[in-house]
Amino acid sequence: MIRAGRLRMVRTLADIAAQQGIAVQTLLNSGRHLAEGFPAPLNAGRTRLYDGEQVDAYLAGLPVPALPATDDDEDLLDRQEAAALRGMPLQRWDRRKKDPAVSEHLVLVGGVEHWPRRVVRDHTPTPRRPAGGRGGGRPTGAGDQIPRDQLPALVAQLLDDDPALTAAGATDRLGVHRDTAQDALTQCRAERMADVMERRGVTAAEAAAALGYPAALTRRASVRAASILRGRQARPYLAAVAQALHARGWMTTDAPPTVQHPDDDACVATLVLDAPSAPAPALVWSERHGWRTATSRRHPLGRGTAWPPPGPGVRHLATGTTPASSKLIHALDSTG
Repeated sequence: MIRAGRLRMVRTLADIAAQQGIAVQTLLNSGRHLAEGFPAPLNAGRTRLYDGEQVDAYLAGLPVPALPATDDDEDLLDRQEAAALRGMPLQRWDRRKKDPAVSEHLVLVGGVEHWPRRVVRDHTPTPRRPAGGRGGGRPTGAGDQIPRDQLPALVAQLLDDDPALTAAGATDRLGVHRDTAQDALTQCRAERMADVMERRGVTAAEAAAALGYPAALTRRASVRAASILRGRQARPYLAAVAQALHARGWMTTDAPPTVQHPDDDACVATLVLDAPSAPAPALVWSERHGWRTATSRRHPLGRGTAWPPPGPGVRHLATGTTPASSKLIHALDSTG
């Protein structure tokens, strides 16, 4: 599990490999992460997560600190831990997690689903409403009734009227799928919370309170808001890189990239190198890993925030997460 207050310390194996200046496949082949004394992963799933404070201590040759041992309502539990806490099979939890009262609190960390301990422990299944009655939701298999480009403005209006709006309420009002409503609610709340955090210099929890958002509905939005804020802080750097690549003749415009958040706790951006002389179809930037080339102009990011190892068409560029534009260009010149 991820103990309360330690979300920002979580690292994937790709993060740990990048920290050591090697490819993740090199780390896996070497087995360094399996060596005696290496910190135990925080979870048992396919994508292993680690505590950054423990990893830093191990790599520095220092004693690895113990993680907090006391359970907290804000501990984040993965799928296996949630099922174990409820004493149910994994398949049953997979059904339970789709309930709006649970899905509204989903937090993606390194691509792994997590939920706060209090939500898992205290959840009572939402009673099913009779089909066809008021508030019965969308019929099974029905498509969203509102175009996606209109949804953010409509959700914003609903939040203005009711700061405690839930995904179920948005679904009933707008006739969209619950997941669609939840994503739109999370994004709208997160953007507004980031505005308050940036303007007042307050925490995500303080921003949520100022906006009248119930704490029980803003766990995921708080994580996303912090990412949005970091993305805004990265904009000048990314804009400078875009200008440098345009001046080098690899981009036909110098438009800065849009920071994306495929995972709630991550910031990434893509730059399409659309000039004929460009050394790669596109570049991808990650706040965790830095820069790499991509093989596709249409889908440079690929799947979420997964950081692929070097391979055909994929090269890790320069060092650090924010190398100077000149160093990035030099790395592309050297490998183009």
